Amino acid sequence: MLTEQSSPYWHLCWAYDGSTEFMTHAVEFLRAGLAAGERVWFVVPGAAEPVRDQLLGVRDFADALRTGAAQVHCLAGAYTSTAVIDPASQVAAYRSATRDAVTDGYTGLRVAADATELVRTPTQRDAFARYEQQVNEMMRTEAFRAMCAYDRTQLGEPAIAELACLHPEHNLGHQQFRLYAVPMRQGQVALAGELDPSNHALFRTALDRAELHPVDDELVLEADELRFLDHRALIHLNEYARDRHATVVLRAARSGVARLAALLDLPALRVEAAR
Repeated sequence: MLTEQSSPYWHLCWAYDGSTEFMTHAVEFLRAGLAAGERVWFVVPGAAEPVRDQLLGVRDFADALRTGAAQVHCLAGAYTSTAVIDPASQVAAYRSATRDAVTDGYTGLRVAADATELVRTPTQRDAFARYEQQVNEMMRTEAFRAMCAYDRTQLGEPAIAELACLHPEHNLGHQQFRLYAVPMRQGQVALAGELDPSNHALFRTALDRAELHPVDDELVLEADELRFLDHRALIHLNEYARDRHATVVLRAARSGVARLAALLDLPALRVEAAR
């Protein structure tokens, strides 16, 4: 069970099987936002009016829809492109909408979006994955929360996994690692879960899409929730850092990771073991 307390920013990836399941979890997610004083958006792939009419009969939503605390938008109204998304432009749009919500007296903006139509092709997923990581970074400073929903019956789990791994939380139980932005005092990103031969290719892709930039010649990855990684993952991190003329720092890693790194002699990787 995913809880709001379990995630630092509450950026959730939700794979669903059918519109009823999506509706149930989106309403639950947005109702929590209303209770927190946030403006909430329900973003749907089709026309907004039928969903708005349905929500008028749902507890907590009728008054919110009348006042503008709750709003229903179609994809074309909420996203800068429904073909291939431009990550920077979309982040800027949500940043502006979040600040507008705060100016209007809300505590922030919360969005539940069915983004299935935006990630059908490899090109779309590549752009949207980069956007997901940039949204994580935006959440460091903006009162923005989001649930990104994807129809498993249309996309398949391998496609959704490309996006799920860049969220702090998801409901794909088999997905073994997560890579997402954290407050800068902790580092640049968190690396959590498990890395093994089954997800090496996805890990390499996720790192490339994260577009990490060295700070003082270091790429700091918070690893306190990293349960396992094998030597190939360490070698890849070393190569990733070397290609960027930097050092990868795995902070608060398990002691076994430090010992393994020492045995491999990886000059562009430093492991700071948890105390």
